[in-house]
Amino acid sequence: MAGRVQRKQVDLRNNRSLWSRLCFAVAIVIAFAALAIAAGALTPEQQAVVNGISENSLRGNLSFLSSDLLEGRDTPSRGLDLAAEYIAAQFRRAGLEPVGGDGYFQDAMVKDRVVRNVAGLLRGSDPALANTYVLLSAHYDHLGMRPTGDDRIYNGANDDGSGTVSVIEIASALAAAPERPKRSILFLTFYGEEKGLLGSRYYAAHPLEPLDKTVASVNLEQVGRTDATNGKQIGVGYVTGFDYSNLGAILNEAAQPTGIPIKKDLPSKGEFFARSDNLSLARAGVVSHTIYVADNYSDYHKVGDEWQKIDYANMAAVDRAIALGLLRLASDATPPQWNEASPAVRPFAEAAKKLHQ
Repeated sequence: MAGRVQRKQVDLRNNRSLWSRLCFAVAIVIAFAALAIAAGALTPEQQAVVNGISENSLRGNLSFLSSDLLEGRDTPSRGLDLAAEYIAAQFRRAGLEPVGGDGYFQDAMVKDRVVRNVAGLLRGSDPALANTYVLLSAHYDHLGMRPTGDDRIYNGANDDGSGTVSVIEIASALAAAPERPKRSILFLTFYGEEKGLLGSRYYAAHPLEPLDKTVASVNLEQVGRTDATNGKQIGVGYVTGFDYSNLGAILNEAAQPTGIPIKKDLPSKGEFFARSDNLSLARAGVVSHTIYVADNYSDYHKVGDEWQKIDYANMAAVDRAIALGLLRLASDATPPQWNEASPAVRPFAEAAKKLHQ
């Protein structure tokens, strides 16, 4: 008995030591990112945007959207409706324009019930480019509730509450900046991703802004957890289907002042490209990719995916990098292009040609 207690004490000390080293590594990465920002590498507009992104704000929004009150945000459900109202209120608070047929809502029907995509527009400043659009999206639904168990609620904090609150936070930061980007930016949160990309498929078939005027779409998925099953993911974002277009390279270059690289997705096989809402827009011809941090983690699609397990400092750092990428996309005259040399891209490139005929 004494021997087992002694071994447990040693294991505990080792675990604490490992955790301390991980926490120290996180602090170093984020400190370097902060130093890069403070070093004057940003324009006043960029500085205002990165300063507007707060880990406390992210935590506050996510602690509500992934709370038990919303009962896992199934499609359709009362919790999903509450989430939609909350997101619309944040878009309204940020000063985004309503663009849906019902204020900030794009209504659809699932199982004889109304469900909603939530949309808000930051109008561009350039007369020649304001009628072209960049999309930033995430899905705000999750899996709802399981029938039995002490904890029945699939809270979906990382999947994809983290992407949803990041859309809200980046929208608020860009809207509060002293200068608006040249292009318009449409902020979207989709219902029904977990049921087969329902909300994004509906949007692609019934766009609120013309798809042939939509130059790029950036989707956010699982950007809050850093404890991936393949190792800690600190100070980095990954782009699915990175080589399918030059969008990832544009985002990475724009993010350099933050010290947060936007890199090629880990599997390097492109399979994650087809697993989130970017696929719906890509099939319609729009250059569209997803950014994530932890593609898989211990609580994926489990009831343990809760807001207390999110790395808010890292999420804020990644969001700042994404925000600078959006500014670049909304300011450059030349839009991203599909890589037609890749066989996997052929259907998306063909759809783009039809879109722009």
